[in-house]
Amino acid sequence: MKAYYNQYKTELLNNVMPFWLNNSKDEEHGGYYTCLTRSGKVYDTDKFLWLQCRELWMFSALYNQIEQKLEWSDMALHGANFLVKHGRDSMGDWYFSLNKKGKPLVQPYNIFSDCFAAMGFAEFYKINTKEEYAKIALSTFNNILKRRNNPKGKYSKTVTETRNLKNFGLPMILCNLSLEMEHLLEKNIVDELIEEVINEVMEVFYQKDTGLIMENVNQDGSTNNSFEGRLINPGHIMEAMWFIIELGERKNDKALIDKAVEIAFTSLEYGWDKKHDGIFYFLDVEGHPPQQLEWDQKLWWVHLEALVCMAKIYQLTGIKKANDWFEKLHHYTWKHFKDAEYPEWFGYLNRRGEILLPLKGGKWKGCFHVPRGLLKVVQTLEKIPSATLEKDKKISH
Repeated sequence: MKAYYNQYKTELLNNVMPFWLNNSKDEEHGGYYTCLTRSGKVYDTDKFLWLQCRELWMFSALYNQIEQKLEWSDMALHGANFLVKHGRDSMGDWYFSLNKKGKPLVQPYNIFSDCFAAMGFAEFYKINTKEEYAKIALSTFNNILKRRNNPKGKYSKTVTETRNLKNFGLPMILCNLSLEMEHLLEKNIVDELIEEVINEVMEVFYQKDTGLIMENVNQDGSTNNSFEGRLINPGHIMEAMWFIIELGERKNDKALIDKAVEIAFTSLEYGWDKKHDGIFYFLDVEGHPPQQLEWDQKLWWVHLEALVCMAKIYQLTGIKKANDWFEKLHHYTWKHFKDAEYPEWFGYLNRRGEILLPLKGGKWKGCFHVPRGLLKVVQTLEKIPSATLEKDKKISH
């Protein structure tokens, strides 16, 4: 695995981050452009808040966790200034998107903008301890907690009296956000939130009969026989399980880690395309056709989250199965998503692993999942004792 460590670190620092540093900065209006072609040219100037906030987090995290490079802190400050000025409405909710000058385009219907704003400013505050940044992170976090039972509020299209489903996305993100915000929150608040989100993820959304986590459930945690109620998102499960593993480490809870490991293996085996390789985007738990027409696409973030998850499992347990899955995922991911000619990675493949869109960034893909995935793998492999790494090197050959 030592060879993987060097490969992932080099890719992060010499390929992926320079791509965003050189191409995404809007020098005229502030903030970042995320709609970038294969070679890094801007093809659309709209600015999506959750990608702006994720890029703020990414450059802040690199500065805080890898090396205190001035270019990284400057890039983070550039994004923070734009977000402070333009990101929120009069109620403090974060818009979904803005035009290039910072004028709002889409109302704050999506609470995930708020989640990544809290995450981004919490990390940036470690660089720049200006009180305003801590207040933004905390007020946004408190707003998330107020809205979590009805995340879309007045923007929701659902008639809840008929079908009132709970979605997995928010408790999943709160698993991670609770740790990202820990340095700004009182310990009892963090501890209570952690217990709550662990219960949501591992009891409410987890279904014992399948060993999988559902994307949507009834309010009491029971399954709902509908398109939404049968939906499985293997990538979300893999991402959530490495969040849970980190919480298990914090709590020194081996039973929680063991359960997360079991769910991770089950979901990966369930979601793996046995004909063409790679992980499916969406599946129906009963084997019916999913409503998402893109169900069989292979997406960048799904595979990167799986790589992080398998690396963490191996680092903690030494299970050969995790090492084998990591290698299988590694070979598929680097063969199909990495661009051999230009920096950064492709995001969208068809079922056969062929490139669907040659973009490097857009409305959904930005400076986050590729670099965060690379960073997390590097940090995880770094924790594996050298003796274990050398032993694995001999085994793999």
